[in-house]
Amino acid sequence: MSGPEQPTLNDGVVVLRPWRDSDIDVVHPLADDEMVHWFGFPGFPPRGGLAEAVEEWRQGYADERRVVNFLVERDGRPVGNVEVRDQGDALGELSWTIYAPYRGRGYGTHAVRLLVQYCFDELGMQRIQAYVEQDNRRSLRVAMRAGLRKEGVTRGRSEVAGARRDFVLLGRLASDLDPGEPEGFRALLNSALPRKRAIAQMAIRDENFRLLMCHTTYKPDWDLPGGVVEDGESPRAAARREVSEELAFDVTPGRLLVVDWLPTWGGWDDACTFVFDGGVHQAGMERQLTFEPREIRGAEFCDPDQIRERCADFTVRRILAILAATTSGTRYLENGYPLDEA
Repeated sequence: MSGPEQPTLNDGVVVLRPWRDSDIDVVHPLADDEMVHWFGFPGFPPRGGLAEAVEEWRQGYADERRVVNFLVERDGRPVGNVEVRDQGDALGELSWTIYAPYRGRGYGTHAVRLLVQYCFDELGMQRIQAYVEQDNRRSLRVAMRAGLRKEGVTRGRSEVAGARRDFVLLGRLASDLDPGEPEGFRALLNSALPRKRAIAQMAIRDENFRLLMCHTTYKPDWDLPGGVVEDGESPRAAARREVSEELAFDVTPGRLLVVDWLPTWGGWDDACTFVFDGGVHQAGMERQLTFEPREIRGAEFCDPDQIRERCADFTVRRILAILAATTSGTRYLENGYPLDEA
């Protein structure tokens, strides 16, 4: 099918241009172990394999530009290639490589930026994305510097060299703010920052200094009422919401008693737990509570001996610190241990 000729793009650092037959003999010897590994080739591709790929790229471009592959050139020398494949619905998927002698000079970032802009301006795409293996740090940096935001990890996406591998999904929308602008740059960085789970709990006591403990449906041990802090929610607001949802009991959280960092455990990522003072209430009030049946089997006021019997060891340590903090200042813990005792 006829269409516009494949253009040549130039940002003053690199040139993206269509492949020529003469490029094949120049580029073929530049394949190395890194390319073979990341692309999952069974071995070094033969010259004929590259020639066939170049012809497929040309056919893909002629077929309504469903595949657009550019040679990346610097000072007249081939230094890599970049590609976008039309996935339909105004979505393009990117891939790229820079040849071994030219890595680490920023050419990949310049080339991918040029390709991204071409996708939006000339191909009419509204979203471009790339899948990059988690260990491919170099390509992850290229994608981020080209304005693609980290969106998640696709587990076992592809089988490479006989094993399923995890890939990071990165994407950019045509409507995204330019990463060169402060707000766009902050959004880009924010997408790659670590996400730490936060938990908010409430320490609700009776006149006998016992703590209200919950027997949950999803683990054998007992715990304080509370739960995971939602996106955009403060830990204090989460503590109140969780107690209301789990026990149908509305109580305003008091001061912060402890912050407890939990290491990875039992399939959970690490987390920070915030425990707020839930005040002193009459014994027997637990019989008036209404439990959320999917999460809570029951609740009782428990003394320290009962807590030791029913709770995980790190929960016991945290609760002993909580009881101490009710008559002192806020404590910082790690896995239930006060910092000076960790």
